[in-house]
Amino acid sequence: MPGRRDAGSRPWPLDPLDPLSVDEELRASLEDLAVQVAVEAGRLVRDGRPAAVDVHRTKSTDLDVVTLMDTRSETLVRERLDAARPDDGVLGEEEGVTGGSSGLTWVVDPIDGTVNYLYDLPAYAVSLAVVLGDPTRPGAWSPVAGAVVAPRTGEVFSARAGGGARVRGADGEGEPVRLRVGDAQDLAGVLLATGFAYDREVRVGQARVVADLLPRVRDVRRMGAAALDLCHVAAGRVDAYYEVGTHAWDVAAGMLLVTEAGGVVSGLGAQDPPSEAMVVAGGPAAHATVRAEVERLLAGR
Repeated sequence: MPGRRDAGSRPWPLDPLDPLSVDEELRASLEDLAVQVAVEAGRLVRDGRPAAVDVHRTKSTDLDVVTLMDTRSETLVRERLDAARPDDGVLGEEEGVTGGSSGLTWVVDPIDGTVNYLYDLPAYAVSLAVVLGDPTRPGAWSPVAGAVVAPRTGEVFSARAGGGARVRGADGEGEPVRLRVGDAQDLAGVLLATGFAYDREVRVGQARVVADLLPRVRDVRRMGAAALDLCHVAAGRVDAYYEVGTHAWDVAAGMLLVTEAGGVVSGLGAQDPPSEAMVVAGGPAAHATVRAEVERLLAGR
């Protein structure tokens, strides 16, 4: 019988595609740590945003509020993780990869939805997940535990592999509510979320896809934060989501929330892993339908 795993120890082999190879007690403690650190970072970015921001200056200088708060948030997360789990690696949007020896890597988006944050729209989040394997390579990693915090609404979404997904209010102090994906069975009933690239040329192709889908689905939502889109899939608030151009830090926590809420997450092909090329998520029926439609449209069929 394997012994209890402490930070940095590896008493039995870890399978990067099997998060259940990490024992349940550790998975639960990792989820708790993800919630604790993400809530603290969320308070920092919410309370540290100036009341007046020049929205026409976006990540242009080191004094830009978005760049500054992204960096401050990630620095806080790294400091807290280093204190609690010094042998784990960290992959952050702002500061890249720091190696570790435990087989676990924390994947950090210090502010997901930075344009919303810039404009003081509430749809932004801090996303934090711990994964097995190499999160820089699609298909080479799997999430073990994670949390997504929406600072303006106070919602805290969290999950651990094999332990379900839940949401709490009041910055995590509220009672947990278990999450379950929706059960839309056909395309006409799907409330569909998506996102668009910052590259204007890429948006031309994305517009063609969404223009084809729009008359055939219930409606389309574009919220501007991939982590929250995935949380909303997990909560049944939208039926499916797809997007090109996301990174591991955008989706690591959210994809665990979706799968633990009974949903499916993939790349463009049914067997493809989620990647920068494509992420599709939804309840089983909605996922299958939307994935096939998006694949067809991108192939020009």
